[in-house]
Order: sequence, then C-alpha cells, then structure tokens
Amino acid sequence: MAERNKYKHFLSIGTRWRDNDIYGHVNNIEYYSYFDTVINSYLIAFGGLDIHRGTLVGVCAESHCKFLAELSFPETLEAGLCVEHLGTSSVRYGIGLFRSGVDTAAAEGWFVHVFVDRYTRRPSPLTAALRAALEALHIEVPL
Repeated sequence: MAERNKYKHFLSIGTRWRDNDIYGHVNNIEYYSYFDTVINSYLIAFGGLDIHRGTLVGVCAESHCKFLAELSFPETLEAGLCVEHLGTSSVRYGIGLFRSGVDTAAAEGWFVHVFVDRYTRRPSPLTAALRAALEALHIEVPL
C-alpha cells in the first residue's frame, strides 16, 4: 500500500455530490478524474503547459487504479503525485489518493502521458519547462 511519503506534490480535491454512486461511495470512474486533475493542474502551474494554445498535448496512453478504501461525498481528498519514469516524450506518474490527514492511500495508481504535437499528433519531446517540472517530482522506483 502506498504511503504519503512516496509523493512529492499534493493537491486538495473536494469530492462532489455527483461523485457518489448508488452504493454511497465515490464511483470508480471518478478516481481517474482525480488523477487527471492532480496531473494537469501541476503541469499547468509548474510546467507551463498551455492546454488551449500550446504546441504539446498530453495524451493518456495507459492508466491503472487500485482501490484500497472507500471514499465518499463529502470529503476532501489529498491527491499525491510523483514521477516514476521520465522519457523523451512520455512520463509515467504515480498517484495516491488520501483522506485528509491519513498517511495510507485509499487508492493508488499510475498514469502514462505521451506528449504529442497538437496538430500532427506525433510524439514530440518535452519542453524544457515541462521536463524541469517533471524532474522535480521524479523518484527512484525499485525494480
């Protein structure tokens, strides 16, 4: 199980009324929305990603989530983010979703972005600003 100290960046995310399903807990699909939120808010704030006019677009190539404990509305989550692998045009993030003040993740997963040219949709190298922001989150992942 992922512990809070694995992650280098955190974002508070409030669950919403609509996040709960008929069973009274956050529906599994919403976890991927939380993943997208912590990743893209970090890239915009610290990597200079321009989602409207920039030449690079991050496309999800692969993702995974392991559900460890129920989350529900109303709660404020703390989404932890790290970089497990950094390539020329791709990155694999590690993400942990934590209840406020709890050190053990309620969910953990990973997400792979491939950065492509906005128009050609061909893989394109990371900008210097994106690379620097992602290197700041890089951790050593045991093999």
